[in-house]
Amino acid sequence: MIRINLDVMMARRKVSLTELADRVGITLANLSVLKTGKARAIRFTTLDALCQALDCQPADILEYVGE
Repeated sequence: MIRINLDVMMARRKVSLTELADRVGITLANLSVLKTGKARAIRFTTLDALCQALDCQPADILEYVGE
């Protein structure tokens, strides 16, 4: 299972959902789906934009958790 730690990175960087959505250029609804871990997929361009906006690596956002 892949766990999404977007909320952790947002807290570390002190960035709100609205601010991050504006920086990344995606809707608040889509970002919320990612943040809550309900997303079924993520585009590399979105992941790239998130990493750039949060100054982090993909592994800081995505984590593999064995079942």
